[in-house]
Amino acid sequence: MKVTVITGSPRKFGTSTLLADKFIKGAKEAGHEIFRFDAAFEGVHPCTSCNKCEHGDKPCVFQDSMAKLYPHLIDADLIAFVTPLYFFGVSSQIKMAIDRFHGINNQLKGADKKAILMVTAAGKEEHVMNGVVGSYNETLRYLQWQDCGIVLANGCNEREAIEKTNYPEQAYQLGKKL
Repeated sequence: MKVTVITGSPRKFGTSTLLADKFIKGAKEAGHEIFRFDAAFEGVHPCTSCNKCEHGDKPCVFQDSMAKLYPHLIDADLIAFVTPLYFFGVSSQIKMAIDRFHGINNQLKGADKKAILMVTAAGKEEHVMNGVVGSYNETLRYLQWQDCGIVLANGCNEREAIEKTNYPEQAYQLGKKL
């Protein structure tokens, strides 16, 4: 299976980065092909809703690192979204990449794809994840993709905190069972 992992953490050794690393390890051990896109370090330009992608032969007027992500999104069997929780949603870094899906919407919508969501949050209350899970579910509904798992790591603001939980193991097992 071809797996594209999109991360949204600006911390190279952050909590959601650890989940991504563990998920990738499990998926590789299971024999899957992985492409990782760390949105925070790729210089993704935000979508300006110019809609030129709908009328031209290019997926987007902006020539940035999304050009290397687009083919992996199209070819992937599964997309994994891995992000810290920012004000009840995904981080702005991963959101910019997701918004740019618009440029290849016709190739993504209705495609036989699966998705996974992994989110880390400082807040311990379960309800803090409602917004990000709702957005993920609506995205999958719109794109007609299948959900294959969610890891919600509450109470994990720092790396030391998440290392003391079973969330990294959950991410690893999610990758391993694909």
